[in-house]
Amino acid sequence: MDHFTVEDWGLIDHRAAVERQRALVREVIAGAPQRLVFCEHPPVLTLGRMFKPDSFLYTRQDILSQGVSIVPVDRGGDVTLHAPGQLIVYVVADLNRYGRDLKAYLEHIEQVAVDLLKDFDILAMSMPGQRGVFVPTLRSGSSINGNKIVSIGVGVRRWVTYHGLGINVNTDLSLFDLIKPCGLDVRMTSIAQWKGAPVSMGDVKEKFTRHFNRRFN
Repeated sequence: MDHFTVEDWGLIDHRAAVERQRALVREVIAGAPQRLVFCEHPPVLTLGRMFKPDSFLYTRQDILSQGVSIVPVDRGGDVTLHAPGQLIVYVVADLNRYGRDLKAYLEHIEQVAVDLLKDFDILAMSMPGQRGVFVPTLRSGSSINGNKIVSIGVGVRRWVTYHGLGINVNTDLSLFDLIKPCGLDVRMTSIAQWKGAPVSMGDVKEKFTRHFNRRFN
């Protein structure tokens, strides 16, 4: 049975979190236990390897003036936003234990998020050709096909993964107006928006861990 050690870093600067992830990657490559890390970040836009400048809807200076940092990162994908109220899940997993199949790994991660959202009575799904998890309709019945609730982007070094998921729990969704999230013309939603009230972050972490362990342990 594979084992993941769970760590909770609380609210942490994104750059500091990246450095801690890199250290964990080195440890896992050397044979240490795999890690499942929870945290939140101050407002920051992270630019993946596929970033396109037209994914910004405002100038860099305008974005920075809103108190939002801009940081290039070594993961796949375009631009995404992290902010308090969004649960960040970093998974440092050794793909040598999972057949070196990155596509299957990402599909499992997406399904963990889908299972988590089902616990909150949110019917979510993955979308063909897109990474992440989407909600097809709001409870009111209004059509918002493709509203995104979970963003996913990973990096891999010597078959060990890092980076992971951003789950919109109680996120200030207005911050996403600064960008085309992941380079897409898509609206963002959150668990709190769906439920109509703030949601316990601790409850989300507990449910995510349970579903994650069911698929990976």
